[in-house]
Amino acid sequence: MGLLAAFLISALLVRPVSLGGRPCLGRFTEVKKVNPNKLSSWLRARLSVRLSFRNLPAKSTEETQRHKLEYEEMVAGAKRRELKEAQRKKRQMKERHRQEDSISNAMVTWNTEILPHWDSMKGTRRVRELWWQGLPPSVRGRVWSLAIGNELNITPELYEIFLSRAKEKWRSYSETSSVNDSESGASLADRESSLDLIKLDISRTFPSLFIFQKGGPYHDLLHSVLGAYTCYRPDIGYVQGMSFIAAVLILNLEEAEAFITFANLLNKPCQMAFFRVDHELMLKYFAAFEIFFEENLPRLFSHFQTNSLTPDLYLIDWIFTLYSKSLPLDVACRVWDVFCRDGEESLFRTGLGILRLYEDVLLQMDFIHIAQFLTRLPEDLQSHTLFNAMASTHMISRNRRWAQVFSALMKDGNKEADKNTSPALRS
Repeated sequence: MGLLAAFLISALLVRPVSLGGRPCLGRFTEVKKVNPNKLSSWLRARLSVRLSFRNLPAKSTEETQRHKLEYEEMVAGAKRRELKEAQRKKRQMKERHRQEDSISNAMVTWNTEILPHWDSMKGTRRVRELWWQGLPPSVRGRVWSLAIGNELNITPELYEIFLSRAKEKWRSYSETSSVNDSESGASLADRESSLDLIKLDISRTFPSLFIFQKGGPYHDLLHSVLGAYTCYRPDIGYVQGMSFIAAVLILNLEEAEAFITFANLLNKPCQMAFFRVDHELMLKYFAAFEIFFEENLPRLFSHFQTNSLTPDLYLIDWIFTLYSKSLPLDVACRVWDVFCRDGEESLFRTGLGILRLYEDVLLQMDFIHIAQFLTRLPEDLQSHTLFNAMASTHMISRNRRWAQVFSALMKDGNKEADKNTSPALRS
């Protein structure tokens, strides 16, 4: 049959041994000894096909040249992609260095020029512009604390007192867990300060960081701050969502200072309205938001109305956690920076910025998909894109700023709400 035929027969008769369902190539092969004169018909046919390849005509010069050009183009394309990727990484590195230099310079400015003269500097145009650009992480907690203030005059010693009360209550609950509320005389606020409820919420706080969950470095700290607050304000108790606000503060402040800032922040009018679930006051906030929504994004506003999508369906979660649950943590901190600068107005401006940023996407969605999208915002959201959208959002309606619009709603009540056709208030 000739050397070539013998070689092909050998190739057909040698097959890889299968390991775990996959062929194993290499030295682990199994050779079947078969008499070439007793080949089956199908094997002879396969051998015939293989031998016929020798008779195929050679490629034409044009085809050879075309294949060569295609190969060269593939190689050139791969090189272009490699060059483009290298240039992208170079730009990223350059931008990172620029940001690091900017943060370093800003840190020096805040530490040497602004913080030592806080009262006289905080309202200047230069400081407000620096504030908008984002606070350096090393001074962020200090600036937040100063901006939020301590109108409640809470001291570190007072924090320790309420923390001791919380620990005593938790011990008491643990010992009397089998006694029902009516027998133990526990009030609603007492039940909300229970160890189990706070523990449950802590386990769901920034789960991807793995620092607030059981065994994490900040678990006990967050538990202490929340427990002390429920004893400090039993009229409010613990409300779901508080853990996110406390967690952000703990990441930027020492324990006692975090508690002081936390208590004063929740004492702000907007936060107090939401955490106390003051329905009427919350509706006023929603109505004011819708006025600026219609002013800035009329097409999307009309689309939301058509789909009966009212602000409470997405704003409540945003306001309860100050966007720390809905946005990436670094972006949320930038939002907090502006919140500490501009107050509650910035929270609703942030909401409008998010709607502006995703307007084209939201216009293509129905009620269910809009609600789902706004509950789980894209994880790749970048701070500069959001703040560009916020910068394009004007918080002026008929020559009135947010505070004036909200004040008018508070004075005129339902009459002003009906005038502005707020579906949130009508519901």
